[in-house]
This record gives sequence, C-alpha cells and structure tokens, in this order.
Amino acid sequence: MSTVTGDPALREPINKVSPRAIGYWRTSALIWEGILLVVAAVVYFVVLPEKWWWATAILVLLVLGALVETLVVPRFKYAVHRWEVTPTAIYTRSGWLNIEQRIAPLSRVQTVDSTQGAIQRMFGLASITVTTASASGPISINCLDQQTAKRIVADLTEITGHDEGDAT
Repeated sequence: MSTVTGDPALREPINKVSPRAIGYWRTSALIWEGILLVVAAVVYFVVLPEKWWWATAILVLLVLGALVETLVVPRFKYAVHRWEVTPTAIYTRSGWLNIEQRIAPLSRVQTVDSTQGAIQRMFGLASITVTTASASGPISINCLDQQTAKRIVADLTEITGHDEGDAT
C-alpha cells in the first residue's frame, strides 16, 4: 500500500490570463447580452398586447442580469482563471461558480492548437487547446497574450515531440 507524504493539497497554478481578458469578456458579454435585450425589448414593446406586471419584471431581471454579466463577471473570471505548464504537466483552473481544475501529464499530450477569434484579435489575445488521451476531453487555456500563447505552443510542441510514447 502506498501513502502520500506531505501536504496533499493541490497548489494553485501560478499564471493568470492576460489582463486584457477583462475587456474581451466585457465586449463579448455586451454583444450577446445586447442581442438578448433587443429581442426581449421587441417582444415586450411590440409582441405583447398588454404590459403585464410579470413581463415587466422579466425585462427588468434581464437588464439587471446583463449588467452583472457585463460589469461584474469579467472581474471574477480574471480573479480565478489560472494556468501553468511545468516540465511534466499542464495545469488549469477555471470557473467561478463551478470551479474546474485539470491536470494532464505532458506525456499524454496528443495535439496543441492555438485559436484566435475576431474579438480576441482586437484585444491581442489567443487561446490554446491541448488534446490529451483523456476521456475528459481537451484542456483549454483561454485569453492568453498572443505572444505568450505562441511561446507555449512552441514549448509544448518541442517538449512533447521528444517523448517516445504515443500519448495513449
């Protein structure tokens, strides 16, 4: 029987995402929440024949939700999203209500992809997706500085290229 010595608690990953992620998340939220509010306003002012109290309450809740999603949530996301690449593993933590921590040994890495949407490009950000031999799916690091993302992709490609295994 094997025992673990020392403190079994997992430490936090050391790196934060780019500070520009806050602006990116705000802009994305503005777009999607704006679309939702326009549709809700059209339904409220055009489709509904009478302005029932519950319809007004729903519209007010949607506006409040949009404000929270746009002004508050991006700061929380920035505060909790972390990542780290060590010589042996990639480690991420994301989420602020439901926290997800993922660790994958580099020996299990199959592919490393970098993506950059149009809004991410406006903010000089990129995301990395690391596919592993895991049933849990790929590990993603979102909203990295563009240059940091390029460096990590290059580093991971070099590290995993030296492994003689087949990542399964």
